[in-house]
Amino acid sequence: MLALRKLEHRQDTPADEDDVVYLSEATWADYQRLVAIRGDRSAPRITYLQGLLELMSPSRSHDVIKSRIGRLVEVYCLERGIEFDACGSWTIGDRRAKRGAEPDECYVFHGIENPKRPDLAIEVVWSSGRIDKLDVYRKLGVREVWYWRRGEPRRIQPYVLQAERYRASKRSKVLPGIDLAQLVGFVDLPTASQAIRAYRAELVRGQRLP
Repeated sequence: MLALRKLEHRQDTPADEDDVVYLSEATWADYQRLVAIRGDRSAPRITYLQGLLELMSPSRSHDVIKSRIGRLVEVYCLERGIEFDACGSWTIGDRRAKRGAEPDECYVFHGIENPKRPDLAIEVVWSSGRIDKLDVYRKLGVREVWYWRRGEPRRIQPYVLQAERYRASKRSKVLPGIDLAQLVGFVDLPTASQAIRAYRAELVRGQRLP
């Protein structure tokens, strides 16, 4: 039977906030059991870091933003002829490193067959005080992580993996031509369809300029 110790739960969570549960002193077997119990459902997203478990059920606003960013990444790749696979909240883990995570969105580029890790993980940081997922991803070998943080000026900060450390970068390395400041400007449009149409039109317009 699954034994979970030192339960800490943020109660009375407002509707527009993520619902987060933390479990300490958890084993790798505990992590695997929770992933199995949850099955194919999209929530909660489960993160494991050296004995600490985080179960996060995202708010609607959290999921809307992560989906918007993901759809715009796909529009960019389609317009620029970049092969990609969208892998959603792919569960990746490493027992030896005692780490496991599920991105908000993630991608593999250039048609790689049977990839072991995504090239890009996208994270929407909607709630403060959560596990530092960069510390998780660095040992899992994810090449690049994009953070969109609530409360900051609207921007996406890329972190590029170098020698098992993430370095903040001004530009993406896995999609070197993408203008993230341009992309993020379309995230707040009223609907996803409007954001996709407007961003695609801007990309096409940019291609036509001399």
